[in-house]
Amino acid sequence: MFKPLLLAALAAVSFSAQATESLLTRIQNHGTIVVGTDGAYPPFNFHDASGKLTGYDIEVTRAIAEKLGITVDFQETLWDGMLAGLKAGRFDAVANQVTLGTPERRAAFAGAIPYSWTGAMVLTRKDDDRVHDVADLKGLKAAQTLNSNHAYRAEAAGAVLVPVESLPQALTLVQQGRADFTLHDSLSMLDYLKRTPDSGLKVAWEAPRAEWEPSGLIVAKENEAALAPIDAALKELQADGTLKRLSEQFFGADVSVRDAK
Repeated sequence: MFKPLLLAALAAVSFSAQATESLLTRIQNHGTIVVGTDGAYPPFNFHDASGKLTGYDIEVTRAIAEKLGITVDFQETLWDGMLAGLKAGRFDAVANQVTLGTPERRAAFAGAIPYSWTGAMVLTRKDDDRVHDVADLKGLKAAQTLNSNHAYRAEAAGAVLVPVESLPQALTLVQQGRADFTLHDSLSMLDYLKRTPDSGLKVAWEAPRAEWEPSGLIVAKENEAALAPIDAALKELQADGTLKRLSEQFFGADVSVRDAK
């Protein structure tokens, strides 16, 4: 049975926009939302020891769906094709720690209320002391997934991009010396260092908390009105402590709000 949040949104939305009507009615008719995710980006999305897809983004999305009275059909795909797949209608939404940090993304996509805040971080080999600030990245080789905010930032700093398909591949290239560093999300990098203390990598630089960016579920721009029930669900999850609980479960701290202590 559909929950009041979804039914209220369906009643309130103007169906003059055909794309929005299509998305909302499809969710209502099938009771399912199709969500693109990487599946290999811990602790945001990954497979546990039993093979189950889990992670912070995954469990938050499941909690949203539960509030709406629908199910989630997660479709795992590489990051490089994820946003293109969203634009093409392969997914209804994407849950992959996405930020709308560029004008191009803001023109093409719309984001729900943020459910996490995080900053950028640079990892290098422990024996490499060249990087102390973003300015030091100029001329160095950066292992990055293309079309990501972090790739844009590394390139803007003057680094030479070495394309990879995933964060694990980027870390491997740095370990092997085929890249000098990778610039990525601080939460995923700290999780990696915690899980692999013998990685031979270190934190060379990280963005101050004042520069942290919000992340959350995104949809194609033409489906922006469909975010209304998702936002309503997220407000309830924030109020009842679910986001805080999930955040502490996967990160050991509350990153669901920017100013959490």
